[in-house]
Amino acid sequence: MLFTPLQTDRLTLRPYSLSDIPALLPLIGAREVAATTLRIPHPYTDSDARNFIAGTQESLLGGSELRLGIVWRESGALCGGVGLRIEADHRRAELGYWIGVPYWGKGYATEASRALVDYGFGTLGLRRIFASHFANNPASAGVLRKIGMRHEGSLRAHVLKWGEFIDLEMYGMVGSDVERTLNTSLQVTEKVRRRYPTPKGAFDFR
Repeated sequence: MLFTPLQTDRLTLRPYSLSDIPALLPLIGAREVAATTLRIPHPYTDSDARNFIAGTQESLLGGSELRLGIVWRESGALCGGVGLRIEADHRRAELGYWIGVPYWGKGYATEASRALVDYGFGTLGLRRIFASHFANNPASAGVLRKIGMRHEGSLRAHVLKWGEFIDLEMYGMVGSDVERTLNTSLQVTEKVRRRYPTPKGAFDFR
């Protein structure tokens, strides 16, 4: 899959590279970040970072996953990550994101997630995008609601994290939810497709 970085008002969403490691380690390695996610290990080592970046590049080429660094446009600083785990057979994907502690509370997760959701529906032709968060992380619920997702249920004691069973809160949306949220249908799709055209060689599920 070929991918052209996405631009928002404040952010650039682009593939990770090995040059990100010095900035990545202190951000993703913070215990506070690992505590709110399922798949980020703690402590987080240089080897973890190299394996992670190699995995993002491999999954991007294979079209199974789109994992992007969130970069502050003003300074070029890495501030987090956002991604879609794609299930092409069902035209659906799971949204995930993390933000470095120094950048919490600035709306970056919402801004990045909204751009990637628009890209998923408008350019990739997905039918459904879903996400989950730990029940003890209400800030993530706020992000998902702001981008138009609906709460679809709870999974009790679904995750074992650091010796504690944690409930998961499940959220999701389909393409018609985007249209309803923005009070339009074809106008939204065409706007997104013009802004994020499908690169030559990219997959498209329509």
